Amino acid sequence: MIDSNSPAPLTVDELRWRCDPEHLDFRSTEQVEPTVGIVGQDLAREALEFGLDCGAPGQNVFVRGERGTGRMRMVQDLLTQLRPICRNKQDRCFVRNFLQPDRPRLVSLPRGQGRRLRRRMRALADFVARELEEAMNSGPLQSSRTAMQEDIQRSIEAVTKPFEEALAGFGLALVQVKTARGTQPAIFPTWEGQAIAPEQLEALVRDGKITDETREQMLAERDRYARQLPEMTTNISRLHRKGAKRLEQFNDDNLRRLVAELVEPIRQDFNHEALSLYLDEVCDDVVEQTLHGAGQPFDPYARYGVNVLIEHIGDEAPIVIESNPTLTNLLGTIEPHWMPNGQPVSDYRGIGSGSLLAADGGYLVLDAVDVISEPGSWPILMRTLRTGKLEIVPTELQSPMAPIGLKPEPIPVRVRVILLGGSGLYYKLDASDADFRDLFKVLADFSGFLDRSDESIMHYAGVLSRIIRDEGLLHFTPDGVAALAEHGARIGGRANSLTARFGRVADIAREASWLASRAHAELVDGDHVRDAVRRTKRRASLPVSEFQARLKDRTVRIETSGSCVGQINGLAVVGAGPLTFGFPARITATIGAGRSGVIDIEGQARLSGSIHTKGFQILGGLLRHLLKTSHPLTYSASIAFEQSYGGIDGDSASGAEMLCMLSALTDLPLRQDLAITGAIDQHGALQAIGGVNEKIEGFFDICDHFGLTGTQGVVIPVANARDLMLRTDVVDACRDGRFAVYAVDRIEDALTLFTGRAAGDWDPEQEAYTTGSLLDLARTRAHEFWRETHSAPSGDATGE
Repeated sequence: MIDSNSPAPLTVDELRWRCDPEHLDFRSTEQVEPTVGIVGQDLAREALEFGLDCGAPGQNVFVRGERGTGRMRMVQDLLTQLRPICRNKQDRCFVRNFLQPDRPRLVSLPRGQGRRLRRRMRALADFVARELEEAMNSGPLQSSRTAMQEDIQRSIEAVTKPFEEALAGFGLALVQVKTARGTQPAIFPTWEGQAIAPEQLEALVRDGKITDETREQMLAERDRYARQLPEMTTNISRLHRKGAKRLEQFNDDNLRRLVAELVEPIRQDFNHEALSLYLDEVCDDVVEQTLHGAGQPFDPYARYGVNVLIEHIGDEAPIVIESNPTLTNLLGTIEPHWMPNGQPVSDYRGIGSGSLLAADGGYLVLDAVDVISEPGSWPILMRTLRTGKLEIVPTELQSPMAPIGLKPEPIPVRVRVILLGGSGLYYKLDASDADFRDLFKVLADFSGFLDRSDESIMHYAGVLSRIIRDEGLLHFTPDGVAALAEHGARIGGRANSLTARFGRVADIAREASWLASRAHAELVDGDHVRDAVRRTKRRASLPVSEFQARLKDRTVRIETSGSCVGQINGLAVVGAGPLTFGFPARITATIGAGRSGVIDIEGQARLSGSIHTKGFQILGGLLRHLLKTSHPLTYSASIAFEQSYGGIDGDSASGAEMLCMLSALTDLPLRQDLAITGAIDQHGALQAIGGVNEKIEGFFDICDHFGLTGTQGVVIPVANARDLMLRTDVVDACRDGRFAVYAVDRIEDALTLFTGRAAGDWDPEQEAYTTGSLLDLARTRAHEFWRETHSAPSGDATGE
C-alpha cells in the first residue's frame, strides 16, 4: 500500500519529446537548401577565424570537441573560405657544404627561385663534366701554355748550355743517370760524340786510342766540373719549380675565369648572401677537384646539385592535414645513396621534407591523440613551435650506425598549427606541458549540443540535404527528418538539446536510405529511420542480450515482483562503441550490532572504481544526517552487488545502496517491482546521472519478459526527468498504465515509494521524527544497536 503522499508517475508527454513533422515546411529534403559549413558553433568559428588570421606568435589553435561534432570539417571549410595569404613563402634548398660535408648548407630563396637555381647549377655541372677539359685545352690557352713551357726550357738552357759547352771542350758530357734516389745528373767522358762509362775509357787507353795523359786530364776536368754540378742542379730545380708554379697559376686563373663566367651571372641573378658564399666555395672546389684531385674522377652533378625541399607556387598559404603524424612524417627524412660498391652514402641529396616544412608559411592540421601516440612526435612538435626552427634530424635521434651522421642546418619555419582534441586531453596537456598554454593560446570550443528549436531542426534538414547530394542518397520526407531529430535528441541525452555530432546522425541516415531503396521507396520516411536505429542497436547488443538471457532463465537473479528486506534493483549501463545499454543489478545489504561501519564488498575485493568508492563513502555521512542520533552510530553492515564479477564505477547506485541500508536497518521490505538510479549527497538530495533512458529501458525489458504487472517502474532523479527520450514501446506501456517512471528529488520520497511508509518529518523541538515513520523506526534500531554494542564486553559485539 503506497502512502498517499507518494510521488506520482511522470506523464506520457514528459517521457519523450516528439518532433511534429507538420511544422516542417517542405515536402522532401530536395526542397531544402544544403547547409554549407558547420551549424551551431558560432563561438568556435569566431575563435578559429582569429587564430587563422592572427600573425602574433603563440596563436596556435586547439580545437576542443568530441569526434563527430564537425570540427575537422569546420577547419577545412574556414581555411577554404578565408584563403589566407602565405606569411613566409620561401623555397628551401639544401646544397653541399664543402668545408663540412656532414652539415649540408641551407639556402632560402624567394618563392619560385629554388627550381631556377637547380637548373642553373645543373648547367654549371654540365659544363664541368662535358666542356671544361676542352675549354682548358682550347687553342689560345694551349698556345699560351706551350709558350710558357718553351720559356721555362730556355731559362734552363741558359744555365745548362755554357756548362755543357765547357764540358765538351774537354771531351765530357752531362747525362742523366738512374739511381736509387731517382734520376740524377752526372758527368761522363765522351768518345766519338757518345758518353762512355769509366771502364770503357780504360779500354780506350789499353787499345792505344787515347793516351794516359788525355785520360788523366779528362778525369781531372770531370772532377772539377762535378764540384760545380750541385749548384747548377739546384738552379735547374728552382727554374723547374718556378715554371711549374707559373703553369699551375696559369691553369688556376683560367679555370677560375671559365667557371666564374658561369657562376657570376647566377650570383647577380639571385643576389643572395648565403648563395654567394656557396658559389665561391663551388669555384674553389672545381679548381681543387680538377687540378689537384690526384687524377681521381668526381661527379659534378652530385657535388654541385641543388636539393629543393619545398617550393611555393601562387600566393595562397599551404594547408597540410597530416593524418599520420609520425616523427618522420612531421620532420622529413634523410635517405642514403648507394655507391657502386654497395656502400650507403648520406649527403644533402637525400634530405626530404615533412609536413612541418610543407606547411611553412601556412597551416598544419593535426589530431592531438595521433600526435601524442607517436613516439617522439609531441616533444619535437613543441620544440619546433617554441624555437621556430626545424631540425630534420635532431641530435638525439641521429643513428650511430648511419654512414655519415648528417646534421642539416636548422630551417626557420613559421607555421600555424591547428590541433584537434577532446576536453580531457586538453586539460591533460595544459597540466603536463609547460609550453602548451604559451604555444596554443587560442581555444576553439566545439559544443556537442544544439538548442532544441525549429531552427535547429531545419539545420538538421540542411545538413541532411548536403549529405544526400554529396553521397547520392534518397531524399527524406518531413517525417523522416523529424525521426532523425528525435534520434538526435536521444543521442544528446540532455534537456532541450539535440546532438551536434552529425556523424552519428549521418550514419543512421545512410542506413535508412539503404533500407528505403531496398524497399523500392522513393523517399525515406520515419519508419525507415526508426528501423535503422533498431538495426544499429541490435547489431551491437550481443553481450547485453546474453546477459538478459541469463536474467530471463534465472541464472542471474533479478526480482520484478514482491518485496524483500535488504534487497533492491539498481540500474547500470554498459557501452558498446558509441551505443549504451542498460541492465538491472541486484544490490543487497545486511546490518547488525558492531563497530565495523558499512563495508563495501566491491571495494574490499578491489572491484570498484574511485567514483563508486566516493559515492559509497557518502552513505555514512547521509546516515548521520538522517538519523540525527545523540550517540555514535555503531553497527556492522555490508553492501554488495550480487552476481557481479567485473569492475564497477560511478556513483549512480548510491541512492539504491542507501535505500537498501535503511531497509536492512528497519527490517522493512523494499518493492522488487521498482528499480532506482541516482546519486545522493550527504543531505539526501538525489542527483542527476548519465544513461537514464537506457537504464529505464533495461529494467523495462526484463519486466516485459516476465510480464508487466502494472505496478512496475523506475525511480530517477528529478534532474534527469527533462532528459527523457524513451523508446516508443516504453512510452506506450506507460500510457497504458503497465509501467511507470517516477522522478523524485530526495531520498525520503524514494523511501516512501519503495516501502509504502512515509519517511517522516523531523520535529526540531522534540528532536524526533513523526511517530511510526520509517526514519523514526530507523533511529530506534540504530539506538538499539548502540546499546547492544556499548553494553557488550570488548570483542563480543558483532564485527569485533
